[in-house]
Amino acid sequence: MKKLFRSIFVFLLVALVAIVAIVGTAGYRRYKDLTAQTPVQAMVAQIEASPDFVPYEQLPATLINATVSVEDRRFFEHGGVDYIGIVRALLSQVFPDVFVQSGGSTITQQTVKNMYGMFTSSVTRKVAEIFLAKDLERDCTKEQILALYVNIINYGDGYTGIKEAANGYFWKEPAALSEAQCTLLAGIPQSPANFQLSDHYDAAKRRQRVVLDTMVDNGYLSEAQADALYETPVF
Repeated sequence: MKKLFRSIFVFLLVALVAIVAIVGTAGYRRYKDLTAQTPVQAMVAQIEASPDFVPYEQLPATLINATVSVEDRRFFEHGGVDYIGIVRALLSQVFPDVFVQSGGSTITQQTVKNMYGMFTSSVTRKVAEIFLAKDLERDCTKEQILALYVNIINYGDGYTGIKEAANGYFWKEPAALSEAQCTLLAGIPQSPANFQLSDHYDAAKRRQRVVLDTMVDNGYLSEAQADALYETPVF
């Protein structure tokens, strides 16, 4: 009986290694195809050359802090892929009352996904995304990556990037956004269709509460400051 179990275990282990190898190879090939068409550095240059691009220096600190807190709290510590974050994301699905619900993708991964328009869900795409994220971390500073992210992410209601969102929702430039507006906007990219302000304002406010709570947890705000921002009108 032990021999049978050992044989089954070895078979499953070999099968798992084979699957990982096949998927990994397919993902790497997709990564190579994408970068052969447009290298990461060239894609970054195209985005930064846009007349609507807002550089890091012109982004409100609260927008940056809120985005990092709710999307990728270990952003400044990982190299593009956050394995601790992946475990936390899995735990948040199993224990939603204990862990703030989150995905396993880092800001860097979300950035390359949007840069290359990789919106179909597949393991192969995820592997390619990891390779691209490593390239982006190699070629850019953390500040550059954050600027790229907020300039290409979907903020709902047809607004792509923080300039369109600030202009469209609040009729102002990003640098002029209030702290309350920043924390509201930072919550939208998780699910733009469900948090866009035109028809899901109440849901966006609930999401803002989550953003503020993560900022308290990460030391950006006190509980009193978070409560005050939540009660501050944005319009």
